[in-house]
Amino acid sequence: MAQEVSRLDLSLAEVREALDLSPVPENDRTMVHGWSIDSRSTNPGDLFFAIKGENQDGHAFVRDAFERGAIAAVIGGEAAIQGLEQSTELLRVPDTLAALQKLSAWARERWAKPVVAVTGSAGKTTTKDIIAALLGTKFRVGKTVGNFNNHVGLPLSLLRLPANAQIGVLELGMNHEGEIRSLTQIAQPQIGVVTNIGYAHIEAFESIEGIAQAKRELIEGLPAASTAVLNADDARVLAFSAYAKDKVITYGTAEHAHVRAEDLKLTPQGSEFTCSGARFHTSLTGRHGILNILAGLATASVFNIDFEHLIDPVSRVVPAKMRGERSVKGGITILDDSYNSNPDAARSMIDVLRNETAKRRIAVLGEMLELGRWADALHRDVGSYTADAEIDVVVGISGATRSLVQAIKTAHASRTEAYFFDRPEQAGDFLKSFVQPGDAILFKGSRGTHVERALARLEL
Repeated sequence: MAQEVSRLDLSLAEVREALDLSPVPENDRTMVHGWSIDSRSTNPGDLFFAIKGENQDGHAFVRDAFERGAIAAVIGGEAAIQGLEQSTELLRVPDTLAALQKLSAWARERWAKPVVAVTGSAGKTTTKDIIAALLGTKFRVGKTVGNFNNHVGLPLSLLRLPANAQIGVLELGMNHEGEIRSLTQIAQPQIGVVTNIGYAHIEAFESIEGIAQAKRELIEGLPAASTAVLNADDARVLAFSAYAKDKVITYGTAEHAHVRAEDLKLTPQGSEFTCSGARFHTSLTGRHGILNILAGLATASVFNIDFEHLIDPVSRVVPAKMRGERSVKGGITILDDSYNSNPDAARSMIDVLRNETAKRRIAVLGEMLELGRWADALHRDVGSYTADAEIDVVVGISGATRSLVQAIKTAHASRTEAYFFDRPEQAGDFLKSFVQPGDAILFKGSRGTHVERALARLEL
């Protein structure tokens, strides 16, 4: 079944009811057709939430939102909007972010359909998309668009679920303890999927065990009648089984996994494996790609979908933009995984690059952010891993990748060439005259490093 794209519609009267506001005027049945926190993307019929962010205060853009067709705005109780002070189109609340979260939780209860929640240190968005695609073969599915997965994005994702969807698939992200717990309370999932535990966002934690505890909040927050879908290849994730209130389904390549990949074949063009008697082929590369698909298969099994019916849907799964896209231009193979990075994800893509048949294998690695005091050590670890993988050339971009490059240069018997540049544009200019037909180049880095700008400079 095709996924629906329409949004859940509520009336302003229902919004006021959910936010404990007096209906003014009485029984207002004006319908809200969309939900916005950015005046630039506000559409006619939207309800605009004036959220105070780190760099911008949404109250400064309320008039802009109205000019773009917003039918009402949720604002702070003491906020003054010039020319609109007496307008009944202003819904005043003590805290606009809390109001957005409260409304989304109210709408989720009203929607009252099954929700699958996905979290993990890497692969959340890809896994969420795969789950939605596989469940979509039998059900109408609504899902998180992109990676709207935090304390602001998740409420918007809930409000944007189609009213006629039968299942919601939502992504939960975090960068501090307690955030997954709060998001779980809002989303109220019946199925919780955990992909892995790694060093992403470790700057806010004392250790990786702290990250594991934070991810475990999803499993702890599931209701009595629920299913935990856990990666059996990750010992920390597998340990969450002890905290599940009801069913547990594990997936992976480990012998004890309930949904297990066997007879794996990994090629630069994709992968294939057998699971429960069905032979699957995918253009996703690397073991991490197979694990993402296995998470989707495990979730599909919760809804009693026959794996034989999923062979074709799995074959149609393709990497999202900047998330492992493979292309060949001018005789040069490009692996574009530049959307984001962390130490575990970087190593996974180094493994993919190592398997490429190429004259030279070149890794363009941007700084991995949000690692705090662990940054230098974790970049050195990735550098050593890259040298051990016998990657021919490494180009480091920005900040702590100095440590990564230095680790390669000082690695015993390393034959890997290593270069460092402060900015991605500089790296791109270097690559423009350096790369040759027959090379394979990986681009990967944290979102804030903008490694894609180095790729753009190549002009292939």
